[in-house]
Amino acid sequence: MGTIFRRDAKTAVVETTRGKVQGYIRNDIFVFKGIPYARARRFHAPEPTEGWTDIFDASSFGFVCPLLSLPRPNGELYVPHRYWPMDEDCLNLNLWTPGCDDAKRPVMVWLHGGGYESGSAIEHIAYEGENMSRYGDVVTITVNHRLNIIGYFDLSDFGEEYANSGNAGGDDIIAALKWVRGNVERFGGDPANVTVFGQSGGGGKVTTLLQSPAADGLYAKGICMSGVWEQKPYAVEEGGRALAESLMKELSVKTVKELETVPYARLAAAYEKVRPGFIQENRYVGNQPFKNAFYAGDPLLYGFRRETAQVPILAGSVFGEFSSFVPGNEDRKTADAKKQTAIVETVFGKEHAAELIPLFEKAYPEHPLCDLVRLDHFFRPGTQKYIRLRSALNGCTWSYLFNHDMPIDGGSTPWHCADIPYVFHNTQFVPSTQEDGTDGLERLIFNSVMAFARTGMPGHSGLPAWPASTPEAEQTMIFDTNPVLRPNHDRELMPLFETYMKPIFEANREQITEKAQH
Repeated sequence: MGTIFRRDAKTAVVETTRGKVQGYIRNDIFVFKGIPYARARRFHAPEPTEGWTDIFDASSFGFVCPLLSLPRPNGELYVPHRYWPMDEDCLNLNLWTPGCDDAKRPVMVWLHGGGYESGSAIEHIAYEGENMSRYGDVVTITVNHRLNIIGYFDLSDFGEEYANSGNAGGDDIIAALKWVRGNVERFGGDPANVTVFGQSGGGGKVTTLLQSPAADGLYAKGICMSGVWEQKPYAVEEGGRALAESLMKELSVKTVKELETVPYARLAAAYEKVRPGFIQENRYVGNQPFKNAFYAGDPLLYGFRRETAQVPILAGSVFGEFSSFVPGNEDRKTADAKKQTAIVETVFGKEHAAELIPLFEKAYPEHPLCDLVRLDHFFRPGTQKYIRLRSALNGCTWSYLFNHDMPIDGGSTPWHCADIPYVFHNTQFVPSTQEDGTDGLERLIFNSVMAFARTGMPGHSGLPAWPASTPEAEQTMIFDTNPVLRPNHDRELMPLFETYMKPIFEANREQITEKAQH
């Protein structure tokens, strides 16, 4: 290795469209943190930063978006976190690159998870971009943007200045992509080859970009990891007027202008107080993109925009997702066939178990039978529908499933976020990925991500042949230490499984959610 660390007056200084920034070099990778890409007033569209005459110190992460409530640290063995100072002045990005030269490397822009309500660009330690840039020879960028009530709250009824406040967080991401287009070439990247990728809410944000006309042309490809879930429409098609009026009453203010200046903590507390009533009536509560002239809506409800039909998309999920947080790992591989069947029958009842068992054994022959109770029903059905709809428009829709047992509690089905360290080449940072064979699986997954970033096709020599999906044949790459392609492997299973599992999951949602909040 060459330069372990260097920072002096001439090191890692780059001229951007708003002024010079200075980062540092660590392990031969140039690192820039907290670069402002825009600024914004609460509920308003982002605007260009004013720029600066001095050199901007890009050696420290910037603020992250304030959260409605503070997380309770837990689950660090599963998903190690980083907590950071919060402020509404959070429109910043972090960048790693092998060189500030003219190499025109592929650019990877990461959109973090946490739904549209929480999280940050640095929340997971596995979001670090150094290894991705080193081993992939790419420019890696992670983006902070507005979230929750300040990022997704439709106030368009209160004046033109709030026309797209319901998608302010999405507009921030678009502003970040405009910064990338105007500046990334100076950091060794190719503005014509930008891949947006994200997990959970970040995967959802990839789809939101597909459905947002203002983002067209700012990215070339997208990776949606555990980012598709089916949402039911609100009981009444409405904007945020009723929610805003309830908030104003709770806060004893009379105008939206006053809402702009209420301290965030008070605004968040008032929102948390009034939100449950709106949820109970299935009415608009914000906290997610708002369908309007700027955003075409959830494609599972309204279809994909034809303008982005030819953008290659790699979409998939994890075998267990939230269901892997259910207790019971110790029974997975020690129970005999009779006990395994009894576990399934206890959860589903004998009649439903009899229908599900043969379909599960056909779809997942490598799994013990009792894993049927740990199979994800939240992301996988929506992802199936997403791939069918999108592949009908193109020949560049790709499907995967992360299906690797994790070495914790005697061996666990993989959970929500379990695949992130492999995608970033960051398994070294995560305790629960430490096992024999980790390097091989990490290499398989990482090479797929890099192949996709370069060519729009995720196949490579370490995998079986991997064709694009069609509406008739979902060509799913099952990622494990011995990857296998399984066309339509769970197409019969999932509709029935979802029908039977959903009420069981809902009845235990509180327990599962508490376990999953890490």
